[in-house]
Amino acid sequence: MDDFRPVEPDRIRALVAELSASPLVLTPILSAAELGRLSADFHDYSPVLEPLLKGRCAQLAVKVERLEQVIAVAGACARHRVPLTLRGAGTGNYGQCVPLAGGLVLDLSGLNRLRSVDPDSGIVEAEPGCTLAHLDSQLAAHGRALRLVPSTYRSSSLGGFIAGGSGGLGSLRWGFLRDPGHLLGLEVVTLEAEPRLLRLDAAASAPLNHAYGTNGIITALRLASTEAVAWQQLVVGFSSWEAALEASRQLPTTALLLNALCLLESPVAERMPWPAGCPAAGPGEHRLLLHAAPDSLELLPGWLAARGGQLRWQGSRPEAGRGRGLPLGELTWNHTTLHWRAQAPDWTYLQLLLPRPEAPLLEAVRQRWGSDVLWHLEAVRHQGAPRLTALPLVRWQGPQALADLVAQCRELGAVPFNPHVITVEDGGLGVVDADQVAAKAAYDPAGLMNPGKLRGWTG
Repeated sequence: MDDFRPVEPDRIRALVAELSASPLVLTPILSAAELGRLSADFHDYSPVLEPLLKGRCAQLAVKVERLEQVIAVAGACARHRVPLTLRGAGTGNYGQCVPLAGGLVLDLSGLNRLRSVDPDSGIVEAEPGCTLAHLDSQLAAHGRALRLVPSTYRSSSLGGFIAGGSGGLGSLRWGFLRDPGHLLGLEVVTLEAEPRLLRLDAAASAPLNHAYGTNGIITALRLASTEAVAWQQLVVGFSSWEAALEASRQLPTTALLLNALCLLESPVAERMPWPAGCPAAGPGEHRLLLHAAPDSLELLPGWLAARGGQLRWQGSRPEAGRGRGLPLGELTWNHTTLHWRAQAPDWTYLQLLLPRPEAPLLEAVRQRWGSDVLWHLEAVRHQGAPRLTALPLVRWQGPQALADLVAQCRELGAVPFNPHVITVEDGGLGVVDADQVAAKAAYDPAGLMNPGKLRGWTG
């Protein structure tokens, strides 16, 4: 981290002068307050990342609305050797858009058009600044919907989700963003003195998927969509953790159509802000949160009751981009962490793919850590099979205790995805992806894009 220093003032002044003189009306942002806002995300979820990224800030920023403006900024940054960090809505949790080496932040939120929806295949082409909820509301007119969205659905951007996300609501049906079949193509601007505008197919696009904006400026994305479903939101209470866990394991193996399944241990459920009309969780009540298709409702309540679950609340999912109130999805994934930390800021979290069966790991962690680790599970599809992931809430007791917890979970068969690191590789499987590095060499040969976030880059 100490290797990264802000850019020399002379180079910044020269870049500002070039951008200010551009006929494309590019007005550099130099306000300290605005630069601070545009250089931040939600990495403060991590007490490890917060001190590492403290004070890291862009030296200027530019907001764009047109492709030509992106090309102009890319070329100017390359000529003046100024690092460039891309930004969408800034809803990431790992410091993806925090510039380690100063330079320029390029705000792509104004590049937000839905370009096309193929009426036969449902394939969507859209620009990276589209917010997911607004894009979904436009797709609804075609009877289509996004397959995967994060819990920050109402505010996060499409480009940021692809570059920094991995899954979320919909992962129970569709797996993860990097699974083949989701991202079908990209339009990319290279970071060179004379930028190239490239159209990449699915195979060539894969190395830019979940790469933190380190290896190409995404200006449009082609994605597969799915049929629009009027998902029903259900909250189910269980007095027994074992029964709730078993229902969470069995439900994805049925023929009932579900889009999301989240299980909250009782201390977590008791402190969540439930939607209007949904009763608060009582002491000792574990809660199962579901998005279920309307045709599942004839069978589902009885199926749950036979396994010890009682339906506490049911409601329609708010219309994309229009609904008021708290969507149930905003109690899942990392929104669970957000709500918990609003009351207990000294807590953090982990991300784990759990082994099968899950109960031995959950119980072993409980025996060692007691109430310092609270369980929050999400159902996903991993390599074609239903699995449970965990985003446990963890009382912060220092980096060694966190490392010990991760080591215990790994020894018990979990695969950790560490949210307390700044590089793409260390937050994933811990190994360098040669294709990501090769894409950076091809599209960012001077290594100016979001430096420090791709560990495999040594150029």
